[in-house]
Amino acid sequence: MKNVFFLSFLIIFALLSCRNDEAGVQKIDQIIRLYIDSAGQDMLNSNIQGGYTNIRMNDVYGLTDSAPVNFGTKKDQDTLSYIEYIAGARRIGIDSTGNAKTYESRIALSFTKRLTDSTTATINDTMTVQYNFTPEIFRVSKVWYNKVLQFTKVADEPNIVKIQK
Repeated sequence: MKNVFFLSFLIIFALLSCRNDEAGVQKIDQIIRLYIDSAGQDMLNSNIQGGYTNIRMNDVYGLTDSAPVNFGTKKDQDTLSYIEYIAGARRIGIDSTGNAKTYESRIALSFTKRLTDSTTATINDTMTVQYNFTPEIFRVSKVWYNKVLQFTKVADEPNIVKIQK
């Protein structure tokens, strides 16, 4: 009798282990590449005269006034500099319909620009990122830069935001 119970248990366990969990996998697409250009000049290249020498990002919806956001400055295959923002800013819910939800993050960007050898200027901008969430996908859907819509998601395309100053 113990053997029948043990054998039944093993068969049920084996059947449950063979389930296909593919439907439960959510695709995540939230990496943003932010390029900033002014009159054909790569403003994120600190080695170029007039480029930004210091970049800071702060979470506007953060739990404290000072809530730095992690990012990286990288170069693409054409050696243009860009800010790679992956995640880190707090997301707040702004809409919900059934299984679909919309979230938003707001980030304050601060750039330092060298004017002369002894003078600098600080440029303050804001980036708002809207995300769509469904059980199948979590992705960037829109990006506003200084309250101007600069990016709308196109399926299967990278999230590249190009700002002209």
